[in-house]
Order: sequence, then C-alpha cells, then structure tokens
Amino acid sequence: QVQLVESGGGLVQAGGSLRLSCAASRRTFSSNAMGWFRQAPGKKREFVAAISSSDSSDDDSTYVAASVKGRFTIFRDNAKATVYLQMNRLQPEDTAVYLCAAGSGSSWRGLYEHWGQGTHVTVAA
Repeated sequence: QVQLVESGGGLVQAGGSLRLSCAASRRTFSSNAMGWFRQAPGKKREFVAAISSSDSSDDDSTYVAASVKGRFTIFRDNAKATVYLQMNRLQPEDTAVYLCAAGSGSSWRGLYEHWGQGTHVTVAA
C-alpha cells in the first residue's frame, strides 16, 4: 500500500507562487508515474500534471494541463520519494484542493490507484 502525504498548500495572493510536495512511503516510488489533480468546490476533478517514471517508454515523460501550462511544472526526486508541483503566477481560478496520486505503472497515461488526502490552495484576488 502506497501512502502519499501532500504539503505546501496555503493562501497566496494572485501572481504569487507555491510549491506543493507529495512524499510517498513506498520504496518502489521510482517505478511509478505520479500525478497531481485538483478539485474546486462544485467542479469536477481536474488532471493538472503528471510525470512518468524514468523506466517508462513514454516519448513525453510529463503532462501539464492546458489550463496551467507555462505556469505549473511537475518534477520528482526519486531519492526522496517525492514529487513536486511548482505553481507560478497563481490565479484565483487555481483555488482548489490539490491531490497527489500514484500511478499503477510507469506511464503518466495509466491509471492512478493511490491518493493522498489533499492540500488546500487558496489564491486571493
């Protein structure tokens, strides 16, 4: 069982930055894709960004949603079993609960079976 713990959320002014972290408990973290999702009140869960493992055969090892492209970056540190979401130029519409998820395989295109509890991000206008 993979346990995921997110951190780094909070309140920020529009235009500001936050870095979210997701620490995983399992040693095989490096073999799994990792993703970030978000859910705003009254809205569907949105797939924000994802990153494949280093042993994936994906030509494109990362995914970033069009809504955040150019502002958000996902990266991972396998030695620390942690995936990060760097969020720049935040806007009020980025306000949501951000959830980390671990993929069942190496590709970011696969299923996400393990979820963290989420961290709140609030962007004030």
